Amino acid sequence: MSKAMTVIVADDHAIVREGLKMLLSTMADVSVVAEAADGEAVLALARSEPAGLLILDLGMPGVAGIQFIADIREIAPRMKILVLTANVEPRTVRAAIEAGANGYLTKNGDPAELADAVDALRANDIYLAQSIRFAVSDPARQTLPSATDEALSPIPLTRREMQILSLAAQGLTARESAERLGISPLTARKHRENLMRKLSLHSAAEIAAYAVRIGLPIG
Repeated sequence: MSKAMTVIVADDHAIVREGLKMLLSTMADVSVVAEAADGEAVLALARSEPAGLLILDLGMPGVAGIQFIADIREIAPRMKILVLTANVEPRTVRAAIEAGANGYLTKNGDPAELADAVDALRANDIYLAQSIRFAVSDPARQTLPSATDEALSPIPLTRREMQILSLAAQGLTARESAERLGISPLTARKHRENLMRKLSLHSAAEIAAYAVRIGLPIG
């Protein structure tokens, strides 16, 4: 039996939202609980009543591109994010996944892929539209932290935070972590600062001790 999933549909075109709601209504145990036409409304919904899934158009007013995904991830770390956009640039696809998106669909793709994406996200996998899978070398291996991974940490962490924590525990500096993850040193430093603040850690030794406690390998 499928786990029930609540959905927020976010697109600035009413006809697109209606089409998505119609497609979602045909799926078992899926219900649309809210919709939004701009970034401000999405942020408000994420803060007040985050759903299990957010279907997000990156081209909406008030959405600052890929950074918006990271912003949502900070506000509602457990909510799945499925990007639905006309942008098929490989660089954008990779950046969206790196920022915390759980899936990426294109507006010119097969509508049937929406059901495939929802099923994949229920299974805690990443889903990429078939037309843009070439953008990632091996999408099948890019799985998200499982529910057991979340349970290891008493405080919920995003996938990126788990990566930063793991690399820091192995002795990598913020700059080295940035190189390993393909992000800027400033971004890596920011993630590390956020992580330490969230976990109330104050030194590299405390990071390593926390990593050991939740079962991550250390250097």
